[in-house]
Amino acid sequence: MQYFVQQLINGLTLGSIYGLIAIGYTMVYGIIGMINFAHGDIFMVGAFAALVVFLILGALFYSVPIVLALLIMMIVAMLLTSLYNWTIEKVAYRPLRGSFRLAPLITAIGMSIALSNFIQVTQGPRNKPIPPMVSQVYNINGISVSLKQIIIVIVTALLLALFWYLVNRTSLGRAQRACEQDRKMAALLGVDVDRTISITFIMGAALAAVAGTLFLMYYGVIAFSDGFVPGVKAFTAAVLGGIGSLPGAVLGGLLIGFIESMWSAYFSIDYKDVAAFSILAIVLIFLPSGILGRPEVEKV
Repeated sequence: MQYFVQQLINGLTLGSIYGLIAIGYTMVYGIIGMINFAHGDIFMVGAFAALVVFLILGALFYSVPIVLALLIMMIVAMLLTSLYNWTIEKVAYRPLRGSFRLAPLITAIGMSIALSNFIQVTQGPRNKPIPPMVSQVYNINGISVSLKQIIIVIVTALLLALFWYLVNRTSLGRAQRACEQDRKMAALLGVDVDRTISITFIMGAALAAVAGTLFLMYYGVIAFSDGFVPGVKAFTAAVLGGIGSLPGAVLGGLLIGFIESMWSAYFSIDYKDVAAFSILAIVLIFLPSGILGRPEVEKV
């Protein structure tokens, strides 16, 4: 039983990171109906930005409180990735918004490759490790819970609550929901559609940056190729939970995390990705809109 609970905790931690990345996917898709396949690489860029800030802080100051260091790392990573995503939306996606649906998809894949290669050239192809930032581990009845796991879960819960409030209780959220339903009608009613979409990309990038910082803190290593697999799994989580739903994105991330953790614990770790995608296929057979997704109604 202790081993089972330990894997639940590990799955909750991993799923929280997937959920943060998945929110960015679901927000962009909910408004413009496009999958930003560069989002996983934005997550990776955020992790590298946090790494650089960590190294600078370590070089300039003898000792910095961990809470302050993490906060500075997150803020700088959020600013940098927001700038990247704003530029990508303005340069690569906005001109193709009215074209056939495959054009933005191809562009998104191209931006993903460009970001990955940019980091490979500027930071090198090798893994970049950092010293352990948070090492405290609490032992409760034989179950180990580290402080960094607690931080990841708390940050995910707080950000989900914050972004749910922004989308459902603010004027920006009303503009986003109006653009989701009908961009042309929203523009006729005075909503600045381009500005709303750009802000949505910025919000998604900020969440990906936080996820990247937490990923770096948790695993202690990052590489230029680490954006692809978490990005695909986060997209899977968004679809599983119901793309377009913020709680659904986090729920899907948690489910993917639990599946991977349990499968790795009781079966061969080599097939944990197969298990996750198999569960996705089974769920979509019976719930095509995902667990919390709303079925699309075509107006005629």
